[in-house]
Amino acid sequence: MGLPREIWFNTRMSVELESPDIHWMRHALALALRAASAGEVPVGAVLVKEGQLVAEGWNLPISHNDPTAHAEIQALRAGGKALNNYRLTGTTLYVTLEPCPMCAGAIVHARVGRVVFAATDPRTGAAGSVYNILQSNELNHRCEVTGGVLAEESGGLLRDFFRSRR
Repeated sequence: MGLPREIWFNTRMSVELESPDIHWMRHALALALRAASAGEVPVGAVLVKEGQLVAEGWNLPISHNDPTAHAEIQALRAGGKALNNYRLTGTTLYVTLEPCPMCAGAIVHARVGRVVFAATDPRTGAAGSVYNILQSNELNHRCEVTGGVLAEESGGLLRDFFRSRR
C-alpha cells in the first residue's frame, strides 16, 4: 500500500532538501563504518563528479600492510581507473577526516577541484588545521575546501573507535 501521503511527502521533502554535501558525506560515513568493522581507523572517502559517484574508498593500511592505503588514496586510485585518467579535474572528494599531508599531496597532484571533510585533524590535518597544503600558493593547484560537514558524527565515530582501543 505504501506510506501515508503526509509521511511520503515529508520524507520526500527532507531528501530533496538535503544538500549534496550532506548526502555524500553520509555515504562516506557508511564507508568509515566499514573500515571500523574491519579494525581499521574509521575513515571513508567518496569521489563525485557532476553529481555522480565515481569511486569510493575506506582505510585499509592495517589489513593491506600498506601505509599509503588511506581512504582518500583508495578513492583517488579507483577514480583514476574509473575515469581512465590520473587527472581528476572537476571532481569533489568527500572524506570523513581532514586529509593528512600525504593524502593532500595526492589530491593536489590529481587536480581534484573540491574537498569536503567532516572532522578536523588537530595533529596532522593538511586542509588548514596544521598545514594548508590543499590551498598553498606555492603549489600549482589549489582546491576549494569545505570543512565541518557532519563533523560531530565523524568525530564521534573516531572517538569511539580510539576509546575502544585504549
